[in-house]
Amino acid sequence: MRPGSFGAMAELRVFPLACVVQNYAWGKLARDSEVARLLASSEPILRIELDKPYAELWMGTHPKGDSLILDNRISQKTLGQWIAENPGCLGSKVKEIFNGQLPFLFKVLSVNTALSIQAHPNKELAVKLHAQYPEHYPDANHKPEMAIALTNFDGLCGFRPVEEIVAFLQKVPEFRALIGNVAAEQLERSVADDPRGVSAALRICFTRMMKSEKKVCAEQLNLLVKRITQKAALGEDTSASCGDLLLKLHSQFPGDIGCFAVYFLNLVKMEPGDCMFLGANEPHAYLHGDCIECMACSDNTVRAGLTPKFIDVLTLCEMLNYTPAPPSSKLLIPTQSRLDPCVTIYDPPIPDFAVMKIQIPSTVKLYLVSAIDSASILLVLKGAAVGTSTAATSEMVLRPGTVLFISANESVSLRLSVPEGMLLFRACCLL
Repeated sequence: MRPGSFGAMAELRVFPLACVVQNYAWGKLARDSEVARLLASSEPILRIELDKPYAELWMGTHPKGDSLILDNRISQKTLGQWIAENPGCLGSKVKEIFNGQLPFLFKVLSVNTALSIQAHPNKELAVKLHAQYPEHYPDANHKPEMAIALTNFDGLCGFRPVEEIVAFLQKVPEFRALIGNVAAEQLERSVADDPRGVSAALRICFTRMMKSEKKVCAEQLNLLVKRITQKAALGEDTSASCGDLLLKLHSQFPGDIGCFAVYFLNLVKMEPGDCMFLGANEPHAYLHGDCIECMACSDNTVRAGLTPKFIDVLTLCEMLNYTPAPPSSKLLIPTQSRLDPCVTIYDPPIPDFAVMKIQIPSTVKLYLVSAIDSASILLVLKGAAVGTSTAATSEMVLRPGTVLFISANESVSLRLSVPEGMLLFRACCLL
């Protein structure tokens, strides 16, 4: 090695990434998928298969999708390998607190059919599950996550206000039959007389549903679907039974116990820019739409329904947060940066990650992606620019789908090359 050549290599602290795409069956087909659009734009020579679902784009160092480094002057092939050898790039606090690991996984999701009803364990439970069942729980980390809508986006999240659940028990006889009268009456009584008993009564009701016999569930679901279908055919209103959503989920997962979860969980409807935060033990299922997602670097999922995958009913019913709350309580309100009018910050109540939305107006031709004391991953959603940095030895072309890794305390100057401005998202760790 020539003297000084390491110095030249060490200066490469900002570089483009090629990221892993997951073609899960629930993803949108190519022509409607934001994931496919970004992939086609960033890698024009890549052939997009129109009949294939493009579900998730993974940006980060997770072993199931470690991003590739697109700079042949860097000897390491993946971002995970590079960070392991250059942990200082994380920023001093991040490096110390997260043991030299990038603490977040950044994603784009394009959801066509419902994902499984699921929850993610807290740290303590994750360690236990991973030790006991590593084939189902691949790591020992918690997985809080945050979804920022790119299109209209629907999801189920958290237990509904208990009055709504009681109303369904009274108006949907098939739901009540599945729960049983004793558990249903206990929940009804707790609303009136015993607010502290609500969570316990809710746990009993949900557990009764999840543990109901397959045959009983199928019978009641068939009766319910038949009744709602007949009412809809007569032009009658089926909203008191969540008719439209129930029929939609049943068409995607016929006979699945998860269809009844619409009576327990809030339907959260988001518009572009809205954000939902999902803490540990929060039951949820994404239903439809495109979003940016950021999470702790984990793939631990405890599933409850709407899935052909392994369902761990016991663990799920034990771990859930049975606190009823309205859908608005699941939304995270972003804050405007005091330093930069183009930046909106989505900062959840956990240390592992935050996301900045950078909206550069068409009047701005030069923009500085500022240095922060954390490694970050920058994704271009709209617009184009040429990027330069003292930590990158050559110019970088940015267009929709471009992903850059930016080491801590490095900045990137953008010279916008199209008149319509830019939209970027940047995942980082704001300790």
